[in-house]
Amino acid sequence: MFCGLAGVLLLCALKGQAPNHRDPEWNQWRGPNRDGHSPDTGLLKQWPEGGPPLAWKATKIGAGFSSVTFAKDHIFTMGDVDESSVLLALNVKDGKIHWSVKVGEPGGGGGYPGPRCTPATDGKLVFALGQHGELVCVDAESGQERWRKHLKRSFDGKLMSNWGYCESPLLDGDHLICTPGGSKGTVLALKKERGDSVWQSEDLKDAAAYGSLIAVEIGGVRQYIVLTEKAVAGIDSTRGTLLWRVDRQSRAAVAATPIWYDGFVFTSASYEGGCQCFKVAFADGEFSIEKIYSGRQMTISHGGAIRVGNHVYSLAHRGLKCVELKTGKEVWGARSVGQGSLAYADGHFYAWGQQGKMALVEATPSGYNERGLLKPPGVTKRGAFAHPTVFGGKLYIRDQNILLCYDVKAK
Repeated sequence: MFCGLAGVLLLCALKGQAPNHRDPEWNQWRGPNRDGHSPDTGLLKQWPEGGPPLAWKATKIGAGFSSVTFAKDHIFTMGDVDESSVLLALNVKDGKIHWSVKVGEPGGGGGYPGPRCTPATDGKLVFALGQHGELVCVDAESGQERWRKHLKRSFDGKLMSNWGYCESPLLDGDHLICTPGGSKGTVLALKKERGDSVWQSEDLKDAAAYGSLIAVEIGGVRQYIVLTEKAVAGIDSTRGTLLWRVDRQSRAAVAATPIWYDGFVFTSASYEGGCQCFKVAFADGEFSIEKIYSGRQMTISHGGAIRVGNHVYSLAHRGLKCVELKTGKEVWGARSVGQGSLAYADGHFYAWGQQGKMALVEATPSGYNERGLLKPPGVTKRGAFAHPTVFGGKLYIRDQNILLCYDVKAK
């Protein structure tokens, strides 16, 4: 027994980690890989009638659509509280507020007041974007402000319409990446420690849409895939230069995070935008883009899509759908909980309908198989848009002014 423990301790020491280190952490939008996949295992495969037990309920966290991230013993989210847009740190064990920091002005366009950003953290610092363009960095433990920028005033930012800044900034090594949009460049890289500008994409100047960037490597070139009102594009991570671009016009809710898998880029938007799939390749020093398909198999407004294997799943306009990523073939569709957003963990989807119902659904192309239904108390039923999160054996559901924590670990 002692030898076994000693071996674990030695191995952890060699790796520079404590034995109980959780890797990866859920440190930014849709997780460390921005794919919506939770690292959790050993979760309930069937919920009891009425859903899993409620561990705790946090209140007075403000109106808004921010999801949650974690560092050590704290949860980070945003909300409009007392006439301000604020960044909050809550205690993981009970949901009580640890600190609250003003980000900017409250409200927001399109009749949906409140911040939309999910904060990012490296464990020491936390980064948040207000709905009007205020970008702040604070100390993760104390909430003390480290630096502040404004995407409109500092970087001539411009949005495609009036719904306010909705993206969640991307943490990538020593840099923080975001999309102010506009005449100085759509995409911006800042030094995370001080907020100094590294580059702004001078050869891509589309107005910013409402989705969030992803970091990928294509042909050995690390880059950021950005979805705008007019196009999907790849931006070099080192210099901010445009590597490739393909037009895909959308007029309204361009908010879904792109999906990159095995050489294919999948994008979707709401209304007439539909979904598109492109194959991006790199050879002889050049990128090539081939359009594979375009259609209305998935028309996604705020809920995004999650890839599992060779299939893409989304709570689109008509409920939960399963589509083959590389062909666009619709495999199945089910009304489920209606339009909404998804989280994925341990072979299942946590399907959160914007009218306030949560379903546990097997993640399989074989068909819709619901394994539980939950109707959380106190949700507004006017637009529960914040994405659910599964982490540390808990399910987190955010709605206006509340955060609900459910225990979904199998006993």
